[in-house]
This record gives sequence, structure tokens and C-alpha cells, in this order.
Amino acid sequence: MQTVKMVVTGPFNAGKTQFIRSISEIDVVSTERRITSTPEKVKDETTVAMDFGRITVDEDLILYLFGTPGQKRFDFMWEILSEGMLGFIVLIDSARPETFREARRILEIFRGYAPTPYVVAANKQDSPDAWSAEDLRIALKIAEDVKVLPCVATDKESVKNILLELLYSILEVMGEEELEGV
Repeated sequence: MQTVKMVVTGPFNAGKTQFIRSISEIDVVSTERRITSTPEKVKDETTVAMDFGRITVDEDLILYLFGTPGQKRFDFMWEILSEGMLGFIVLIDSARPETFREARRILEIFRGYAPTPYVVAANKQDSPDAWSAEDLRIALKIAEDVKVLPCVATDKESVKNILLELLYSILEVMGEEELEGV
């Protein structure tokens, strides 16, 4: 049995909790707490430690999904959650350009934790204000070899596609490492 730990990270209100809830086969373990005040009250709760979900791909492979908190005051959890990850997803609310700079900062921080594969998910593609995945690539100065994928976190198939793309990248790296050991 192979287990793969993936981390879902991104700015506040990007859709990380919903992303995990859309696909997890178990009830998501969530540490959401009521928000008392934010500059822009966009939701009532926020993740303060992590979200956890699980997906059984087949009898030989299980994915563990760990969602990070998005608010800076909880960023001490990021390094803890990144330990042992085999890949990560940076989820971006593609309809809120004011969060793009924070998304870029988070991407760089996670790249510093471990040299693992990652993908960028351009969430909320069902919004009329959403930037396209390619426009996000340009705005965030993301290299051409990094996958920037359209996403709707409430849609199970969309979430599944993002996870599969990351899983393929992880398996490719794992295959290369096994070959290097031969």
C-alpha cells in the first residue's frame, strides 16, 4: 500500500476547504473557526490549523490531502503540514487579483520547504470575473514547465483532474528516483 501526502495551500478564501470537501471519501477533519472580524467579511469561518481528507485511488494507493490555513496569522502551520509531502497545490481565487501577490509568496515559501512537484489551480473559473489559467501564469510569472490548471473547487471532476495532474508529476519523480537508485 502506497500513501501519498499532498498539501493544498493558497491565500485566504481561495477555496481550499471546499476543494478537499468536494473529493474526500471521508468527512473532512476541519479546524474551521468563526471569524470575528476581517477587513472584508467574505466568509464566516476560516481554517486555523488544517483540513484533512482522504481518497482511495485503488487498493494500492491512498491520497492524504492536507489543507493549510490561508491567513498569515496561522502560517506557522505551513511548515508543519509540509513535512513529508510528496507534492502540493497552490489554489488561487482567479476572480480576486488582489490575492495574486499573496499566492505568489505562498508558492515561493512552499517551494522552499521541499523540492517536490506542484501545480497551480486557478479556482473559481465559473465566475464571470475569473482570470484564465494562462493569464494567471503571466501575472504570477510562473514558469512554462509548471502546470497552471483551471479549477472549480465545488466540482468533484474538476478537483479530481487537478489531483491527477499532481499525482502524475509525483509518480514521474518517484520513478526517476527509483531509477537513480538502480
